Amino acid sequence: MLRFHQVGRRYGVGGRWVLRGVSLALPAGTLTRVTGANGTGKSTLLRLVAGIDSPSEGRIEGRPRTAYVPERFPPALPFTAYGYLTHLGRIHGLHRRTARDRAAHWLDRFGAEAYADTELSELSKGTSQKVAVAQALLAEPELLVLDEAWTGLDAAAREELDAAVGERIGAGASVLFVDHDPRRLAGEVTTAYEVTGSSLVPAAATSPPEEGEEGEGGEEGQDGSDGDDGDDGDDRVRIDAQAPPGTEPPAGLPPGTLHERDPSDPSGTVRFSVPSAHSDALLRTLLTAPRPWHIRRVHRPSTPARTR
Repeated sequence: MLRFHQVGRRYGVGGRWVLRGVSLALPAGTLTRVTGANGTGKSTLLRLVAGIDSPSEGRIEGRPRTAYVPERFPPALPFTAYGYLTHLGRIHGLHRRTARDRAAHWLDRFGAEAYADTELSELSKGTSQKVAVAQALLAEPELLVLDEAWTGLDAAAREELDAAVGERIGAGASVLFVDHDPRRLAGEVTTAYEVTGSSLVPAAATSPPEEGEEGEGGEEGQDGSDGDDGDDGDDRVRIDAQAPPGTEPPAGLPPGTLHERDPSDPSGTVRFSVPSAHSDALLRTLLTAPRPWHIRRVHRPSTPARTR
């Protein structure tokens, strides 16, 4: 499992910190979404996760076999589409025949088989993007990093990529993605974060409203309260998390943290509730515990207080 420990990234000597103090864990079989305004550092975060960039401070541990789809795919490479995918397969350690078979498979699956012998520099933007996605999938990565990977794809190819993401998660891989469409994989996201002010903070995952929740907004209610924590009116964040059976909540929980286990829930989910000002600290505590917790969902008040 990949882990970030207080990772930061700056550009140039004395340059601006794009990211700083980022702690993150990507457990197997999870789908993590990253949001944020343009220019806040989303692509920098994904490049760090993929191993394309190195951190300026902090450390990254446990990176599994990783594949990456960049925001911009370099088309001016001296390969045909099929030749490029076969070459990448060999770099990933695949046997030559396996690399060829998987290259053909993914070109066919994304509807680009007719362009197998076309030079990359002659492909349309949409077909180039299909090749970019195919190269990330052909080696069956344990960690898949997608930076606006759906942009430029036609509807059929977008559906195929959605399905491929589900297949990788089902096989036990982790997937981290950025996409401009808030509906992308809605309801499938395990954990969501927002990049803001050089920090990575929890964000509410987009999902269909659960029974008993308000349909508009997908949260507990429009008054900003959790509705079942019995607090004194302060804004609170609710975090549903899982750990191996018998695991007790970690030591050092932030001030004001409440937690309860639902005995009727066979998954062993524990519901944590914490004042908004301490939500980031609680997430870090859970994700970096000796036995890391799997964050199932983060419920923020309608007007959350962010810690920068």
